[in-house]
Amino acid sequence: MSHPDKAAVKAYLLDLQNRICADLTVVDGEQQFVEDQWLREEGGGGQSRVLVEGAVIEKGGVNFSHVMGKQMPASATAHRPELAGRSFEAMGVSLVIHPTNPYVPTSHANVRFFIAEKEGEAPVWWFGGGYDLTPYYGNQDDCTHWHETAKRACEPFGGEVYPRYKKWCDDYFYLKHRNEPRGIGGLFFDDLNEPGFEQSFALMRAIGDSYTAAYVPIVERRKNIPYGEREREFQLYRRGRYVEFNLVYDRGTLFGLQTGGRTESILMSLPPLVRWQYDWQPEKGSAEAELYDKYLQPTEWLA
Repeated sequence: MSHPDKAAVKAYLLDLQNRICADLTVVDGEQQFVEDQWLREEGGGGQSRVLVEGAVIEKGGVNFSHVMGKQMPASATAHRPELAGRSFEAMGVSLVIHPTNPYVPTSHANVRFFIAEKEGEAPVWWFGGGYDLTPYYGNQDDCTHWHETAKRACEPFGGEVYPRYKKWCDDYFYLKHRNEPRGIGGLFFDDLNEPGFEQSFALMRAIGDSYTAAYVPIVERRKNIPYGEREREFQLYRRGRYVEFNLVYDRGTLFGLQTGGRTESILMSLPPLVRWQYDWQPEKGSAEAELYDKYLQPTEWLA
């Protein structure tokens, strides 16, 4: 197995953060991302870039982090027990965009690299990441475009990659206590280290590079659609599901908190406004009901 080039991965991730922020700044057209650099006592740090109250983006964050520690946290060793007792380095770019207009979906993306080392033993390393889309009002064209872009990013690496990562995403971004998916999925992968560093790194780059191609056209098509109080309240209600997933299930959130990461940067993914309403049900035949009946169902969007 080829030896990992940590410097190349870090250089790519920093460049990806720059490019994504530049593309989203153009889409918003009003606000700039504000950068906040931070250090971690045990080792490493990062730079958080946050945009709030823009013309399109109500709250968005694009974070880079590179942290290290003497022992892998429980969130990592839970599904990889052989890593217990190893030191680690973790670096990645993670982002969440919460638009103001309820017709524009929330989006999330993340690409990351881990390496765990122990004296006298070969390093254990892998890539992970992906992206997923959380609409409030479903649109077939958006779903098709999102998944077509994801599929194109995966195709050079084999025809089986997109279906596998698509299913992995559907399974991962699922709220078990609600018995419903977070959104319409996309891609999710983890523990990628075959067929070697170069190919694994190339696949991670292909997915990272395709995020804005997947998301920006959707934002441009939907950002000027008129909406009222009903749509806004439904968006805030559905944002509650996003909060529930991130605080209960999300590995990245748990990893950051368990490794002493900067709490403000970790919880940047949470929306600025949200509401919960006891036992709320959508009106039958409504656009809100359509989200549940059509878009929050297991679907092969490219069938």
